[in-house]
Amino acid sequence: MENTKDLTEHTSRPERKRRDSFGMFDGYDSCSEDTSSSSSSEESEEEVAPLPSSLPIIKNNGQVYTYPDGKSGMATCEMCGMVGVRDAFYSKTKRFCSVSCSRSYSSNSKKASILARLQVAGKPPTKKAKVLQKQPLVAKLAAYAQYQATLQNQAKTKAAAVPVEGFSWGNYINSNSFTAAPVTCFKHAPMGTCWGDISEGVRVEVPNTDCSLPTKVFWIAGIVKLAGYNALLRYEGFENDSSLDFWCNVCGSDIHPVGWCATSGKPLVPPRTIQHKYTNWKAFLVKRLTGAKTLPPDFSQKVSESMQYPFKTSMRVEVVDKTHLCRTRVAVVESVIGGRLRLVYEESEDKSDDFWCHMYSPLIHHIGWSRSIGHRFKRSDITKKQDGHFDAPPHLFVKVKEVDAAGEWFKEGMKLEAIDPLNLSAICVATIRKVLADGYLMIGIDGSEAADGSDWFCYHATSPSIFPVGFCEINMIELTPPRGYAKLPFKWFDYLRETDSIAAPVKLFNKEVPNHGFHVGMKLEAVDLMEPRLVCVATVTRIIHRLLRIHFDGWEDEYDQWVDCESPDLYPVGWCQLTGYQLQPPAPQSSRDSQSSSSKQKKKAKSQQYKGHKKMTSLQLKEELLDGEEYSFLQGASDQESNGSASYYIKQEP
Repeated sequence: MENTKDLTEHTSRPERKRRDSFGMFDGYDSCSEDTSSSSSSEESEEEVAPLPSSLPIIKNNGQVYTYPDGKSGMATCEMCGMVGVRDAFYSKTKRFCSVSCSRSYSSNSKKASILARLQVAGKPPTKKAKVLQKQPLVAKLAAYAQYQATLQNQAKTKAAAVPVEGFSWGNYINSNSFTAAPVTCFKHAPMGTCWGDISEGVRVEVPNTDCSLPTKVFWIAGIVKLAGYNALLRYEGFENDSSLDFWCNVCGSDIHPVGWCATSGKPLVPPRTIQHKYTNWKAFLVKRLTGAKTLPPDFSQKVSESMQYPFKTSMRVEVVDKTHLCRTRVAVVESVIGGRLRLVYEESEDKSDDFWCHMYSPLIHHIGWSRSIGHRFKRSDITKKQDGHFDAPPHLFVKVKEVDAAGEWFKEGMKLEAIDPLNLSAICVATIRKVLADGYLMIGIDGSEAADGSDWFCYHATSPSIFPVGFCEINMIELTPPRGYAKLPFKWFDYLRETDSIAAPVKLFNKEVPNHGFHVGMKLEAVDLMEPRLVCVATVTRIIHRLLRIHFDGWEDEYDQWVDCESPDLYPVGWCQLTGYQLQPPAPQSSRDSQSSSSKQKKKAKSQQYKGHKKMTSLQLKEELLDGEEYSFLQGASDQESNGSASYYIKQEP
């Protein structure tokens, strides 16, 4: 009989009794073996009901080094992390899988040990993790147990995820064979920068729901499919049988790395449906888990750390005035959910005048920002801070890239193309109306500006929402011409000549295109920026280098929005469930037919003022080239999904 050893080795010698590496009862293949001594209340933090003696159980009292027959079990190489049969390992201590690993460990023992322990799923170690590895085994066990208890308490007190009646991401993806954008596409989201190598095939320990025992038991499952934070799991032993497959949030409190049950005193019990398939479940698990990947041991700790947000309630910030985009106002953080802030304007007595945005949004700034750059600001009637309110520290806000405005720079009157913040489905002809300090620009949409400039909006010079003249044409995007402009189809060369204007130099725009990882058709959760309190089921329908076209499932295309690939208003599938935010499901057929939703009606009313122009057909590049003596177009692809260069811009000849 093949023997096993705990994958994580989080056990202490005084606890050594009759447990195997997966927490299995040693007498699993002998169902009549007495199990009372190893399931006593003295060895468990909580008293549980006795388990039927006729049921095969996997026992777990924390010791997994030897079996009753004295043979050794599984071992984990301290250099490369490979799991294998202990007898086949190198050296007397069985610490390494090969001579080369032993030598590598000796040459750099400290670093090698850390990497082997922590890079279970390709995630680099942290300074905190290095410190933990230096501690004695007993100390690590105590710290781990305390940490798990803390997580359980947090899970009990944390607000439950808000369910969406009738909608399930798992069913939605399965029934339509959709794919979801990976978590690594969202650097601002929890685990976005430390997701590691979590992929299909990774094994975890999860509650066993196919069981009639009176206590909570666990079993090992493998990831069959990933969709954002959500994973389709299949219990070990079901092979190609998908009848009991289930979706679960990988960052949830019920998913653990293999070995967690052994260190936590939790029983592993095979699902009732397949109990008859094997008589020796220990040998089965040894075979299945040898060389398999699991979650990093500190995965839950990383999840918890990535969901700590620096913004706190009662902090004061400057935020765009939603009724007059040209100015900012003071607002107070009322609540923080998943990094999203509900800001209440300071003068709102009943706290109903609010604004939602992410803490990394370019629309919020520290107190005093407007004055420092020359931006318009609405002074509050409140002469002094209310009790308990305090200014958010400047270092909490996103830092924009430094620019050199000393040489050639943007000037008032220059023309460009810009995403209209009041109609995010449109890229419009626009004009720089004012140049502020630190690289900020006040921009107006041609043909739609108020006489007092109250609808000007502020973009930074490095913003991915502004583009050089000709960007839409070269990338085959419909450009919205100035309101009332009759000379269609719109031609930039004619318009510049008629308005006696010049185009902003191409070299001043942000040409960086990150390797974002998005592809057309990917599902995600996205903020409806026309109603920023709403997070909706959405799809990427088009990609122009770093620019994404976001479609809200179930709604008309006119509600689509152009969003940057690094926007903090995009989230992985499962983000709402993880953070407790309300997810808006796809619109039902009745809503699609009538467009009766109040929030969408508001959006439609806002966008109607920009309609009325006959849709332009796609321009033929060869026929629409501007005068070659002044401008020349560089051929560019329309829907670039790769990390392309800046060749999709117009190049201005000197």
